[in-house]
Amino acid sequence: MSQPRWAVVVPVKQLSTAKSRLRGALPGVPHEELALALAADTLRAALACPVVAEILVVTDDVRVAATALAAGARVSPDEPDAGLNAAFRHGAARAAAGWVAGITADLPALRPAELAAALLAAQHGHPGVRRFLPDAPGSGTVLLAAPPGVPLDPRFGVGSAVAHAASGALPLAGDWPSLRRDVDTPADLTAAAGLGLGPRTAALVAAGRTARSAG
Repeated sequence: MSQPRWAVVVPVKQLSTAKSRLRGALPGVPHEELALALAADTLRAALACPVVAEILVVTDDVRVAATALAAGARVSPDEPDAGLNAAFRHGAARAAAGWVAGITADLPALRPAELAAALLAAQHGHPGVRRFLPDAPGSGTVLLAAPPGVPLDPRFGVGSAVAHAASGALPLAGDWPSLRRDVDTPADLTAAAGLGLGPRTAALVAAGRTARSAG
């Protein structure tokens, strides 16, 4: 029997305000280019995941929308314009019926096989229950998954792992380092580079190193 396939929701902020703690992380690289590269590499990996049927990007940024459409994702304007959780709910409501997951847009080292393994794990063992995957430090969340008929009910933000557990979601326990490695700070970017970055982020990191050496 074939496995059900997933709709994955990926909200992306306006590039001018996204990933503020990364501003200036790469010398000579415009901040918006880095924010866009993180999202583009996340989408590239998610679209290559064999259990993903569709990606829905929720954004009001013109460049993000164009990048997502060119990659093969669907795009929905952020009509609620009320933060990350509202964007996740908005995207989930527009997904085809079935399994729905939300992932963050800052996973530049993401490997399709690791995303597939996490989504398949979410389908087994606890029917009718939402599942979430904490980030590498353990306090945040990189993935939230819901079975058919169950609202996604996202609680992303500071301390989201505790918030998702308190809401009834159960943690996933797999060892998926590229999926758990979100990037909020320069140290996170260095850690992601150690796992192997996607092509757009890798090119910018190389450009930043060149600019630093030249300086």
